[in-house]
Amino acid sequence: QVQLVESGGGLVQAGGSLRLSCAASGTIFTINPMGWYRQAPGKQRELVASSTSGRSTKYADSVKGRFTISRDNAKNTLHLQMNSLKPEDTAVYYCAASQAGYTYWGQGTQVTVSS
Repeated sequence: QVQLVESGGGLVQAGGSLRLSCAASGTIFTINPMGWYRQAPGKQRELVASSTSGRSTKYADSVKGRFTISRDNAKNTLHLQMNSLKPEDTAVYYCAASQAGYTYWGQGTQVTVSS
């Protein structure tokens, strides 16, 4: 079992920044990949960014150039630096981690961007 705890969400004005963090604990062997997803009201959950253990990254087109994912394999932590936030970035952000073919999810953290 892997437990994921997110932190860092909140309310910010458009153009502002937030940094999300995710801490993994439990029985950890090799988590690969780790990533951030988000779900806005009435919409499907979507991938925001992901990172492999080799630090290969992938981003949704809508956040490229604004968001940066980073990962500390030794500490089993994942971060998402979000800059130039837009109202359309408003959503619940979830940390996800895959291990042995199973994907674990955090409880989510709310990000609200006001215009």
